[in-house]
Amino acid sequence: MKRFVEGDDRKQVALLPECVDDYIGQDNAVRVIDAFVDELDLADLGFNGTTPAITGRPSYHPGVMLKIYIYGYLNRIPSSRRLERECQRNVELMWLTGRLAPDFKTIADFRRDSGAAIRNVCRRFVELCRGLKLLSSDMVAIDGSKFKASNSRDRNYTASKIDKRQQQIEESVQRYLDLIETADRTSPTGFDVKTVRLYEKIARLRQQMRELAQVRKQLEKQPDKQLSMTDPDARSMATSGRGSGIVGYNVQAAVDTKHHLIVEHEVTNVGNDHGQLSRMALSAKDAMGRSKLKVVADRGYFSGPEIRACNLNGISAYVPKPLTSASRKKGLFTKADFVYVAKSDVYRCPAGERAILRFTTVEHELNLRVYWPSACPRCPMKERCSPSDYRRIRRWEHENILEAMQRRLDRKPDVMTIRRSTVEHVFGTLKHWMGPAHFLTRTLGRVSTEMSLQVLAYNLKRVMNILGVAGTMKAMKMAGS
Repeated sequence: MKRFVEGDDRKQVALLPECVDDYIGQDNAVRVIDAFVDELDLADLGFNGTTPAITGRPSYHPGVMLKIYIYGYLNRIPSSRRLERECQRNVELMWLTGRLAPDFKTIADFRRDSGAAIRNVCRRFVELCRGLKLLSSDMVAIDGSKFKASNSRDRNYTASKIDKRQQQIEESVQRYLDLIETADRTSPTGFDVKTVRLYEKIARLRQQMRELAQVRKQLEKQPDKQLSMTDPDARSMATSGRGSGIVGYNVQAAVDTKHHLIVEHEVTNVGNDHGQLSRMALSAKDAMGRSKLKVVADRGYFSGPEIRACNLNGISAYVPKPLTSASRKKGLFTKADFVYVAKSDVYRCPAGERAILRFTTVEHELNLRVYWPSACPRCPMKERCSPSDYRRIRRWEHENILEAMQRRLDRKPDVMTIRRSTVEHVFGTLKHWMGPAHFLTRTLGRVSTEMSLQVLAYNLKRVMNILGVAGTMKAMKMAGS
């Protein structure tokens, strides 16, 4: 008698075959996907083909295609070709689609042609989370992260990159010419196979020079003086590593601090976070349906006008000021060492002198008030203050908003720890799911669609972890009724 668990004979015919539903447990995530899509009004969300055409070949219902994609991104299968294979062999997808197996072109075309509708589905799920009271936190963390596009660094051009590449080619051509000259002197025949290969390399390099000249002409027509050949919307962006960078997109996300759900996201091809705060904060506030909101972000988001815009819309920002003072690097007093006295509209310097208002000016479209003390030339602490005759202090007309924010930060010293543990964890999870090549699609619109599917899959998994599969299905049916 064998001491192993025995399987069934492959050729054994069953009298009463099992139905596909018997293979899908009640706690399987595909049941949540099925319940969620069935409760959606696909026509209202913007999907085409919800009403079948009278003539022509029957098409697949958009609900079936949407279920395939949600399942794919939930299980890290974003490729249309891989989804085609899974539809043919995966029991869960057979149950989900009713044994339908669209070809990869049909699957890919659905994602391409239904971008706006898919993004609406992602927003609809956030609304569902709000209805389930899962967005009860009064604070969100905002951050941006760089995601790779399907465009290599070698296929991205700037003027400096072209100059550097042309210099490398010129050096290579000169090196080959020197080798040819050496071969001519040393070879008895004066012409050998090695020389032929060198001439061929020189010809290829000169062809590359002509191609770079054409690329430079195209580059001059670009508004931001950057050109990507594979994905025209992808841009070269610096990363935290020294001398490193990627060609990709900057994904902005607002994540609630209680359940770590992504309440709002946006894909941009701007390489920094400056100027993104108020727009993301307002979108998060609307998505959560709150009259007031707290927003925490890192130093890269610090901008006086952006923080003021948040303040005017009932949003309390928590953004630390960047540590980029030139005075600090030189060991001199910084602006933080000068205390503003609002009652008298003066600054008190470290030496105890009063810096009074001298004039107003406009710098970088900001209205500034300039102060300095009269006692600067004879001050005993002048060497630690400024090499100029007078130490000037500039104050923005809405500086009181930034001072109020700093007081909030001082009262809540753990807020930046909350930010890191909230939003950076989300980006780490998404990048782990997406693998080394983050985006498969190209152009900003299609990449935004792909990101919405990733965000929807992430939020769906979070809700299932919080409520459980049965609880999530029950909540979806109640929300749809």
